[in-house]
Amino acid sequence: MTIDYTKYPKPRSRQHVSPNQYLPKDRIHIEPHYYPPLRPHLDWSEHFTNAKAPEYLDIGCGMGRFLLETALEDSSVNILGLEVREYAANWIRSVIYGERQHGILGNAEALWYSVANGLPFIASNSISKIFYFFPDPWFKKRHHYRRAFTPQFLDECARVLKQDGTLYLMTDVPEVDAYQRETMAEHRQFVFEECRNDEAWGLNVRTDQENFSIRKNIPYVRVKCHKQAG
Repeated sequence: MTIDYTKYPKPRSRQHVSPNQYLPKDRIHIEPHYYPPLRPHLDWSEHFTNAKAPEYLDIGCGMGRFLLETALEDSSVNILGLEVREYAANWIRSVIYGERQHGILGNAEALWYSVANGLPFIASNSISKIFYFFPDPWFKKRHHYRRAFTPQFLDECARVLKQDGTLYLMTDVPEVDAYQRETMAEHRQFVFEECRNDEAWGLNVRTDQENFSIRKNIPYVRVKCHKQAG
């Protein structure tokens, strides 16, 4: 089954949002009205038709093409997308709830949320796969503190992943790839491998940005990170 995306006109894309949204709420002195809501708990019956918790997480899901197509590929697995841009999360939800009228995407959901606040609504040892693709690079060194990929982020990934769970990383920015590998090496809760072909990568669905990179012959890197035992 496929989705007719022409039924859902996309809003105008704005690549960046306020830098405050990339910071934990407790580090913001004056909370802006546009800050994503905190979500200490979630009732999964309000988000998935089978009322079960997600098994996959798509962090920074963008406009959701990967999330939606992955949900279609295996309807038995719930996938939750988290996106810091409200308009993007709302558009994905419009597709999801529109298509549920046709009996599909009951296993998909997207939430407006900043992962800088952790993943308190996700149970420990419950997630099989986490996808973290093409994050905002924040090139300038003085802006690196806005990057979501931190030791605290990896703590949360290690907590929510099952023992055989995998964190998937993808970027077309060499500096970001180097930064992520260095952060993981220092963190020591993951072992990681670069996947140089589709067989090693093991995912059938491509993101919009990955397809764009292929069309434009832009190099990009795919890394699988496996949770260490213990």
